[in-house]
Amino acid sequence: MNNIKHLIQLANRIGSFFEAMPDRAEALEGITNHIQKFWAPRMRTAMLEFLRENPSGRLDDATLHPMALEAIANNTERLTPKGRV
Repeated sequence: MNNIKHLIQLANRIGSFFEAMPDRAEALEGITNHIQKFWAPRMRTAMLEFLRENPSGRLDDATLHPMALEAIANNTERLTPKGRV
């Protein structure tokens, strides 16, 4: 499950879903909550490592949804699995 392109697709679906919310702060919180609650620690770790290496959220032909990128980038500590740095 550590295929980053697959994780980007998953994050993009989440970003697209929450993008429809009128309150941007609430949408960003929703994205963060969803990833924190429903992504396995290894998935979150892989995404955070990808963003450390690619802060733009771009990899070849895959690009992270802007809201997903913002939510993840602004909540790295919260999304980092416990016991990992």
